[in-house]
Amino acid sequence: MRIKRVAAVAAVAALALGLTACGGDDGGEGTGAGSKSFAAGSTMEKLNKAQKIKVGTKFDQPGFGQKGLSGKPEGFDVEIAKIIVKELGIPEDKIEYVETPSKVREDVLVNGNVDLVAATYTINDKRKERIAFAGPYYEAGQNILVKKDDTTITGPDSFKDGTKKVCSVTGSTPAETIKQYVKDVGTQLVLFDTYDKCRDALKGGQVNAVTTDNVILLGYIAKDEASFKLAGSNFTKEPYGIGVKKEDNDFRTFINDTLEKAVADGSWKKAWDDTAGKFGAELGAAPTINRY
Repeated sequence: MRIKRVAAVAAVAALALGLTACGGDDGGEGTGAGSKSFAAGSTMEKLNKAQKIKVGTKFDQPGFGQKGLSGKPEGFDVEIAKIIVKELGIPEDKIEYVETPSKVREDVLVNGNVDLVAATYTINDKRKERIAFAGPYYEAGQNILVKKDDTTITGPDSFKDGTKKVCSVTGSTPAETIKQYVKDVGTQLVLFDTYDKCRDALKGGQVNAVTTDNVILLGYIAKDEASFKLAGSNFTKEPYGIGVKKEDNDFRTFINDTLEKAVADGSWKKAWDDTAGKFGAELGAAPTINRY
């Protein structure tokens, strides 16, 4: 009898082990490495086995990536990164966020300091020379932030008379774009490493305006409506993508598939509604993924 009981217990244990090994693959928070299956040697497999990931994002972009009370960045870019990480089967608490200002976004990917970059990262051909993009997952547009009582600046053409200073961030697309509208780049264009410094310079009177993407500026307005407003309409289109290493086509395809899935299942819209959408910015239709 004792032998039969031992055998029965062993059989139950084996059955339980088998059920555990065949667990689901929902990729939810706390899901272990065994719950996902990826091609051998792929970036997805390596990250899943490591059960950790480094995400480059910004810490000074209201609504997209701004360090919150938790000490971690919060915003739409951050939520999009979390969606990708979940699909990799990595717990959310295993994400290491690396502050990634505009001027170093390509560098951190090329040097292997991060695994992906989600940082209001406009897709363009110059950047594609060094890295690759998945997406886009959102399309913004460049605009101008001025003081609430300023009536002299109504759009980018207002800088052509050479009398007004505009601030932007080193290495950003907006900084390059605004150069075609200023009379004297050397004296009119003021560059910092973060937009927070530009905002402070505007508030302190050191510059007359700040220029970057509309959704970022709307975040500043939402936090200080008494001080700031937008001057005019958007004057560019800025498709935001996820940066990865240039040669990693499989990882880029995986992220593109994940972004399309997020749009279909509603998690993309929820990410927006919980973050930048609170500032009054329009989400619009999901942009078509560019599988170049």
